[in-house]
Amino acid sequence: MSHFYARIAPGASVTTHRAIFMTIHNHDSLQAFSFHDIPADCNHGAIHATLETPTELRAAWPPPPSRSAESPILMLDLKLIQHQPATLSKALADRHSGLDVDAFLALDARRKELIAAVETLKSRRNAASAQVGAMKRQGQDTSELQRELGGLSDEIARLDAETDKAKDAVHSWLLTVPNIPDASVPIGRDENDNVEISRWGAPREFDFTPKEHGDIGEHLQGLDFRRAAKLAGSRFVCCFGWAARLDRALAAFFLDRHAEAGYIEVSPPYLVNRATMTGTGQLPKFEEDLFRLRDWDYYLIPTAEVPLTNLHAGEAIEEERLPLGYCAATPCFRSEAGAAGKDTRGLIRMHQFTKVEMVRFAHPDASYQELDRMRDHACGLLELLELPYRVITLCTGDMGFSAAKTYDIEVWLPSQRVYREISSCSNCTDFQARRADIRYRPKGGKTAFVHTLNGSGLPTGRTMAALLENFQQQDGSVAIPPVLVPYMGGMERIEPA
Repeated sequence: MSHFYARIAPGASVTTHRAIFMTIHNHDSLQAFSFHDIPADCNHGAIHATLETPTELRAAWPPPPSRSAESPILMLDLKLIQHQPATLSKALADRHSGLDVDAFLALDARRKELIAAVETLKSRRNAASAQVGAMKRQGQDTSELQRELGGLSDEIARLDAETDKAKDAVHSWLLTVPNIPDASVPIGRDENDNVEISRWGAPREFDFTPKEHGDIGEHLQGLDFRRAAKLAGSRFVCCFGWAARLDRALAAFFLDRHAEAGYIEVSPPYLVNRATMTGTGQLPKFEEDLFRLRDWDYYLIPTAEVPLTNLHAGEAIEEERLPLGYCAATPCFRSEAGAAGKDTRGLIRMHQFTKVEMVRFAHPDASYQELDRMRDHACGLLELLELPYRVITLCTGDMGFSAAKTYDIEVWLPSQRVYREISSCSNCTDFQARRADIRYRPKGGKTAFVHTLNGSGLPTGRTMAALLENFQQQDGSVAIPPVLVPYMGGMERIEPA
C-alpha cells in the first residue's frame, strides 16, 4: 500500500494549515482520507506532494489519531438524500419516523452557500495579499489595502463559524435518520402489522395448568428476585445452584453450536466509548436506553452487537474473508426506559442479562442470503432444545433503527399462551458500515462498504424461561432437554428441594 500526503502553504484555502494524509489502496484511485495537523515545527513551503512507502511515511509523520465520536460519519449515502429526496421521504414515511427531508435539504443548501461564500472571500484575500506584496516591493503605501485585508479576515472568521454550525446541523440531522427498509419488508405501523412466515413444533398440551417461569424458578429455589431487588432494584435476578449452572450451560451450548457453524468466538469489552455506540446506531438517538459511567466516555453494552460490529471500524476486510462471523456471550445492560409497567416479573425484560450474539460481515451481493443463514442458526438452537417457535418479518414501523430487514423469532410460553420474542436477526446493509467506516477490499478493485448483520443466538434468560415453562412437570420438577444434559453435568431433571 502506498500513501499520499501534502503540505499546504500559508494562505491556501483551508481553515488551518494541515497535512492531508490520504490512504490509497490502488495508486490510481483514492479510497479514504483523513486530516492531521502539521507539526508545529514543520516548515511550510509551497504545496507539494510525494508518494512514499508506508515505512517512510510513518517515519515522517505521526500516526493517525484514534477514532473518536467527532470523527466524520457518513450514515446514509449523502448523494441519495441530495439527488433522490423522494426515495428517502417515502422510506421515512413507511417507518413513521416524522423526520422532514425538506428541512434537511434547506440545511444542506445553507451549508453549501456558506462554503461557497467563504471560498470566494478567501480567493479575494489571497489576491489582495499578493497585491500587497507587489506594492511593498515597489515602495507603495499599502495601509488601505491592509485594512481591507483585515476586514476580509474578520468576515471569513465569522462565516467560518457559521459554516461550522451549518455542518454540525447537517451532521446532527443525518445521525437521526434510520436505515432505509428493504423492498421486501412489509409496510406497517407496529407489531400488529408484522407478517408470520413459518412455525416449528406444536405447543405442548398440558393436563394441568402450566405455571409461569418465575414461580417455577422460585419454587425450585433457583431464581431469587427478592434478594436481587435488595441488591440492585427491580428487573434483576439472582441465580442459585441449578439456575446458575443452567445459565452457564446455555451460553456454552450456544457458543459451541456457533463455532461449529463457523463463527469465531470473541470475548470483547463490556464497556465501550461513544464512537463505538454511534457506529452501530445506539447513539445519539437512544442514549436514554443506555447505562453510562459518570464522568467517563464509557457505556455498558446493551448487546455484544456493539463491540463485535466495531471490531473492524476504520478497517477494510479482504474480500476473500467474507462472509466473516463472530459470536460472543456477554452480559447486556439496558435501562428499558420505554418499558414501564411491562414484564415487571420474571426473566423476559431485565436491566442485566446474558446473551450470545452473532455478527456477520457480508458482501453486499450476498447479505440477504447471509441473513437467512443467521436466522436458521438461531432457529436451529431452539429446535435442538425442542422449543416451539415461529418466525415473523417485522414491518417498516416496527424495525430497529439500523435495520433494513429483520426477522424476529418468537418462542412459545405456555403460561401466557403466546409466542414471545427470543431472537431478532437483522441485515443492516451498509448503514452501520458507513457510520463506523467498515469496508471490504476486492482483489484488484476499490474498497466499498461491507454489509453488517446481527442476531441473538440466544439470550440465556429468555431461553431459561421457555425451558422452565415448556418442560415443567405436574410434580413441580422440570425436565432437562437431552442436548443440555452433558452441559448440566448429567442432570436430567430439576427436582423440588
